[in-house]
Amino acid sequence: MVSLGFPKYPVRVKNTENKPLIFDPVRKKWIVLTPEEWVRIHCLYYLTQTKGYPLSWIRVEQKIEVYTTRKRFDIVIQNPKKGIEVLVECKAPSVAISQSTFDQIARYNLELKSNYLMITNGLNHYFCQMTKEQKNFTFIESLPAYTQ
Repeated sequence: MVSLGFPKYPVRVKNTENKPLIFDPVRKKWIVLTPEEWVRIHCLYYLTQTKGYPLSWIRVEQKIEVYTTRKRFDIVIQNPKKGIEVLVECKAPSVAISQSTFDQIARYNLELKSNYLMITNGLNHYFCQMTKEQKNFTFIESLPAYTQ
């Protein structure tokens, strides 16, 4: 797999029946290693080891309903006392981040109402802070680190 724009993390990979697998520390199981999964797992380590968010607050690949259509978000960090803190959209490294990617995460956020958004293809990372009214956002340099 391609080297990503994240720090080095103890990502666990293995081969079973000639299929490469990667261990997901949130779902606590081995997942088929795809380029997008490679980015998603590195992002999970970034959120927990670099930014310090509790692993127990993170949900991965869960269904939401957006305008009566079922979708799946990549990563959500949900503070049990404050609601959703961060919504993350992951793409494979070969996928360029485009306006449609921002539109996608904005649609998801209409339902989830996250305070922060992160979009990454593992090579490029974009971070946004939502306004209180959830009607627009401001680009920021990085996500805030978790503080108690």
